[in-house]
Amino acid sequence: MGKPVPRKRKIGITTTIPVEAIFAAGCVPVDLNNRFIADDSPATLVERAEREGFPRNMCAWIKGIYGAVIGSDDIDAVIAVTQGDCSNTQALMETLQHRDRKVIPFAFLHDRNEDLMRSEIEKLARALGTTLDETLAVHEKMNPVRDRLAEIDEMTWQSGLVSGEENYRWLISSSDFEGDVDSFATRAEKFANEASERKPQKDGTRIALLGIPPIFSDLLPFLESKGARVVFNEIPRQFSMPRHREGLVKQYLRYTYPYDIFYRLWDIREEISRRRVDGAIHYVQSFCFRQIQDIIMRESIDLPLFSLEGDRPGPLDARTRMRLETFVEILQLKKNARQ
Repeated sequence: MGKPVPRKRKIGITTTIPVEAIFAAGCVPVDLNNRFIADDSPATLVERAEREGFPRNMCAWIKGIYGAVIGSDDIDAVIAVTQGDCSNTQALMETLQHRDRKVIPFAFLHDRNEDLMRSEIEKLARALGTTLDETLAVHEKMNPVRDRLAEIDEMTWQSGLVSGEENYRWLISSSDFEGDVDSFATRAEKFANEASERKPQKDGTRIALLGIPPIFSDLLPFLESKGARVVFNEIPRQFSMPRHREGLVKQYLRYTYPYDIFYRLWDIREEISRRRVDGAIHYVQSFCFRQIQDIIMRESIDLPLFSLEGDRPGPLDARTRMRLETFVEILQLKKNARQ
């Protein structure tokens, strides 16, 4: 009998980071947000964190990530973004360290300096047991799958062959490529080929979904059931790295999510114009510092904008469903009046 194949180390991530370094190190990335929200009972993970002392008036994503890590025995280390993500990540990192979990810091520095970004990626690679050169080589190998994701995105807003919900699922998964980039690439190619044979969807009210990924389990299916088409998933699209052909370092400098709202707005304005968006939904998470940015978003985007707040995981409540339905109806009336 041959020797057993050693288990690959699993590296949890609290948000999108240079995943190329994890693959270069021969490890498996695990997006802890996706593990939390895909759990059979994500609310239970939140409740566990609260039982251990996390306050109720703290973002449920942070509590869910904590519950996902503490409730698992297969996460060997966690990469925590100390600049450019949630303001509570520092405390989460310290709490995980207190629970004897290995934590690796990474920072998206606000000045978006190319040399500093290269240095951060090199430090991350070193901490994982690989090199910057090996990470750059993985980046080159990943270009085709990122191209495929861009194709799926275009099939959503250009030809109408891919639904907004499908778009969301594929792009959100590009934070960790579900742990296996080769398998992911094969499935993405198969999906794109099959979708190309479909009949285009009817072009309904075109919606942009802005802000962090919603904690609601049924937002996109509900919108599409009311005749809306989500043609722009802002942050999931950023996870797919739409400017990846500029090279690894610039790819993460062009990635808008970790930086200031004004850099995000530049990308948002460009895309809502290109995608002929009729109205926008800005999702904000309860107890998140990004809630304040809703003021800037409302005053900076020349479109009808619906501010949607979520707290704990689960389906939309009846009142929110009614408000969203009314918003979609108003947009459709305005669109009909213009035609």
